[in-house]
Amino acid sequence: MPVAGATALHSFLCSSPQKPLSPPLSCHQLNTSLAAKPKTPLQKHPLYTPTHANLSLQIKEKILCLEIMGVDSGKALSQNLSLHTATLESIHSIISFLQSKGILQKDLPRIFGMCPRILTSTIRTDLNPVFTFLSQDLRVPDHSFRRVINRCPRLLTSSVRDQLKPALFYLQRLGFKDLEALAYHDSVLLVSSLENTLIPKLKYLESLGLSRDETVGMVLRCPSLLTFSIENNYKPKYEYFAEVMEKKMEELKEFPQYFAFSLEKRIKPRHAQVLQSGVEVPLPLMLKSTDDEFVELITQVGRMSMAEAPLSP
Repeated sequence: MPVAGATALHSFLCSSPQKPLSPPLSCHQLNTSLAAKPKTPLQKHPLYTPTHANLSLQIKEKILCLEIMGVDSGKALSQNLSLHTATLESIHSIISFLQSKGILQKDLPRIFGMCPRILTSTIRTDLNPVFTFLSQDLRVPDHSFRRVINRCPRLLTSSVRDQLKPALFYLQRLGFKDLEALAYHDSVLLVSSLENTLIPKLKYLESLGLSRDETVGMVLRCPSLLTFSIENNYKPKYEYFAEVMEKKMEELKEFPQYFAFSLEKRIKPRHAQVLQSGVEVPLPLMLKSTDDEFVELITQVGRMSMAEAPLSP
């Protein structure tokens, strides 16, 4: 079966339907296996095309290690330049540490794929403080570490002192009291920049004519508001809300989830149907209902409107 690179090897290892595969090798096992083989034949191995002729053995071993784990080696090496000089032993120590915290091997491709920088972290100064933060500040039990990290792998690349604790303090001052919700549902807020993300979102909402208390109330009801892009989300959706739909700000205050719906796929099509039907539908019902429920809703409201209309003389 011809293969042209480490990616092909990974595809081959994961594609056999006839019998279950053996568990993927760890970096340590792979390193031991490769070290036991003569190095000269490896230079001519079919895994490596002529374009790979100048790659060092260490890099080749690293590519194999990452690909067999299920990590895109090209992406990882390009996004984390420190990975070029990292040893397989150091990578293995990172994996072992994460597994000791309850992270499963099947979780690693996604975690490392999203955050390749984790692979060259320092356990003592980078990773361990994050788990201490989860345990002491967010009250996450040890057996739930995996759930939190899978929800937001960026936690592992965030400084506890410079990012996580300041963000938590700021969110708590806003009124976020539910630590469980912050840990398991809204953890992306903890890795968001105060200066570039959280504060600007609040200021933009206030610029629409909302008071500080009203803005904070909307954010507490819909925390994802703090993650939406001002240019790509807020501005076009508010423009459509105010100028096309001609809705009042009160409706937005009551239903801040409006900004969570797709403008092109949900808001515009539903509004067009409402206009065509000639009936009034509250914003939450217009957007939250399924397609079938929405059609039924318009039909029922239309029938009620017709029944209530005065008979012509």
